[in-house]
Amino acid sequence: MAISLEEYGRRRQRLMELMEPDSIAIIAAASEQPRSNDTYFPFRQNSDFYYLSGFNEPDAVLALIPGRSQGEFVMFCRDKHPEKEIWDGFRYGPEGVCKHFEADDAFPIDDIDDILPGLIEGRTRIYYAMGRDTNFDRHVMDWVNTIRCSQSSGATPPGEFQELDHLLHELRLYKSAAEIKVMQKAASISAEAHREAMMACRPEMFEYQLEAVLHHRFAQEGARFPAYTSIVGSGANACVLHYVENQKKMKAGELVLIDAGCEYQNYAADITRTFPVSGCFSPEQQAIYEIVLAANEAAIAEAKPGNHWDKPHEVSVEIITQGLLDLGLLEGELSELIETAAYRRFYMHRVGHWLGLDVHDVGDYRVDDQWRLLEPGMVMTIEPGIYVSPSDQQVDEKWRGIGVRIEDDVAITKNHCTVLSADVPKSIMDIEALMAGHML
Repeated sequence: MAISLEEYGRRRQRLMELMEPDSIAIIAAASEQPRSNDTYFPFRQNSDFYYLSGFNEPDAVLALIPGRSQGEFVMFCRDKHPEKEIWDGFRYGPEGVCKHFEADDAFPIDDIDDILPGLIEGRTRIYYAMGRDTNFDRHVMDWVNTIRCSQSSGATPPGEFQELDHLLHELRLYKSAAEIKVMQKAASISAEAHREAMMACRPEMFEYQLEAVLHHRFAQEGARFPAYTSIVGSGANACVLHYVENQKKMKAGELVLIDAGCEYQNYAADITRTFPVSGCFSPEQQAIYEIVLAANEAAIAEAKPGNHWDKPHEVSVEIITQGLLDLGLLEGELSELIETAAYRRFYMHRVGHWLGLDVHDVGDYRVDDQWRLLEPGMVMTIEPGIYVSPSDQQVDEKWRGIGVRIEDDVAITKNHCTVLSADVPKSIMDIEALMAGHML
């Protein structure tokens, strides 16, 4: 199921075809990040670097040099070091990078100051993501200045920098069939974790215990890490959009909102379900849930080729605003409430975002100042919600503290879309049946 070396090669080739002649692209890998004293957070590769190489070691640099006679794909990486490998693990080294990742040329990262300026020299343009890593920015400028200092000897420095992100992120926006398969696997693992959390949930459990159920299933299925910090918010915590403390004891009669997805082979899933801690929705919880579910399903129906990016959101806003009117949480005319965004008191975020190597994946939402059209290969989330603040004195007390979000991962296809997260129950009947032990 892993992305093939041939596909990584095609990605590099497509990018180089978009670059100007006599140019060079430079992309740095991520570095290990200290957690405390001499311990580090788990390493996670820079998504752009990984997209072009599949190489998952820190402290590396990738250069793409169209037309270079000795090879267009050049890597700098950590050298082999038997003693350090005893302590910190295997390294591919330059020779391994050429053999296993099909680099045309590779050098030790410690030699980059001596070699990379020579690769830049004579190139008219550098494609680079300036401003993302200030430390590496300084290195790039030092290399350019080294060339400038040699102009009297005939060296030719590059004439301009070009933002790399626009070209590269447009490529990343359109997922290949292989990428969709990996993302389906990530969604399927995450779906099973959500199902297990529903079945495990009991009053008096702590939120972090449900989080542990999720993470256990992720790891058991080969997805060691979540794609983002998991949200397990019960009661009023479900009304906090980015709640991550996960410390509260869950009470009977409350809802619990779980927003969690695994990362599988560097690709993210992002799924949210909301369900009753004790297994049965109250009438008020059910009323709000049914509005959000209707918005979720209607927005998914609009996630298809030819519709613009904002169409699913527009539909979700209309359904949620009408639902809030029907419940008496809003008053007035539907059109005016939508025009004045009165619904944002209860529905304050957009219906979704791109999904891929990053949870909030790259790619422009507008083209020429217009919402871009959805096309096959794009993957997005659909995640409407209603959140009634526990401190909102303008609504009847019975509604306060109810928070509901339903989020699915959707891949745009030739004719419509595929819901990658379809294995997680979301109808009230199916959720209550699963929690009662009546569904496998």
